[in-house]
Amino acid sequence: MNNTRFATALHILSLLSKYHKEWLSSDWIASSINVNPVVVRKELSVLQERGWVVSRKGKDGGSRLQVSGSEIKLGDLYQAIRNTDILGKKNKNTNPKCPVGKEINNRLDHLYVATDRIVLASLNEQTLQNFVDQF
Repeated sequence: MNNTRFATALHILSLLSKYHKEWLSSDWIASSINVNPVVVRKELSVLQERGWVVSRKGKDGGSRLQVSGSEIKLGDLYQAIRNTDILGKKNKNTNPKCPVGKEINNRLDHLYVATDRIVLASLNEQTLQNFVDQF
């Protein structure tokens, strides 16, 4: 995953967990991450779909955690926001006449699956609460 989605979503969840009794606005969250509030709202919608976050509109609106931080495994977060392979994209137009080119994507598929298993196993050892307790 070669983008900041995981870091952004984890930052959002960490804030919501740390300030679990407050309704946090997307503007306030965005100021902590130093990103546009639109980015925060996009990730909040994904987190809401998972049932982890609830939001309300209006002057006193905002978002907060709907579940305990101990119920959210970091591996589940990774899977919820993942949009690319962890090792990046493969070259789709390799030379089929080359002994490496014709077979590399099949070999990469195996490598990518194995890498995903390792990453998920490691992330699933931590919950959001474990992560937030470090702050």
